[in-house]
Amino acid sequence: MALLLLLSGLTWPTLASPAQDMRPVIRVGFYDFPPYSYEDRQGRAQGSLLALTQRLLEQAGYRAELRMLPVARLYAGLQNGSVHVWPGAPGKPELQGYTLESRHRLGHIGLHLYFRADTAPPALPHGLAGRGLILISGYSYWAPYSQWLTDPSLQLQLHRTSSHAAALAMLQRQRGDFILDYQEPLEQHSQQAGVLGLRSIELQRLPLTLVVSRRAPQAERLLEQLDQTYQQLQEAGADLQLPADHSSR
Repeated sequence: MALLLLLSGLTWPTLASPAQDMRPVIRVGFYDFPPYSYEDRQGRAQGSLLALTQRLLEQAGYRAELRMLPVARLYAGLQNGSVHVWPGAPGKPELQGYTLESRHRLGHIGLHLYFRADTAPPALPHGLAGRGLILISGYSYWAPYSQWLTDPSLQLQLHRTSSHAAALAMLQRQRGDFILDYQEPLEQHSQQAGVLGLRSIELQRLPLTLVVSRRAPQAERLLEQLDQTYQQLQEAGADLQLPADHSSR
């Protein structure tokens, strides 16, 4: 009977339990980047970017397994194929030669320099010379901002912390003069904590894409299916914009 159901391809999906789901599994890795990707208090994957990724995979005939990982383990997984897909920013030097990237852009993120209301906007980059710069551990940046961190002429005092909330607390307590961080997670924490008088300079806007490991099963076919699925949904009038995307502002 089970064989007949499987061969029919019609009634099997409605009768199958999760353990019997025959769709190919795609392992999706992500790191903590609210409101786009994060884990809730129950350890469940949440976020608008993950929801869109899962929607595209399911529409293309796959089943997504979502797992939050530290950045270093996520990149290592994409390099060795233990992670198949990462919805994130393209062009990471660590992933060059190891991954493929979707042609469709899923959204955008902004890299900002944040400071208190009593701090004058600096002329960049030399207005940062000798000042305290707060960074979130595990995050990476593109040139020229990554080069500022090691520029001997700037003599930056680097302060690293594990969370956006801790970075805001350090800034408020004047344990640093500036925060280098991405707009979406930092401003979400700022709103939740009721931080007032926070100012910023936008340094860069970066696209979000689907990054597929070259060692994923049939990687090129998988990426083409996801791109086609995105285009089909777009042409059908589906709302694919991420709720937290500030690209239109």
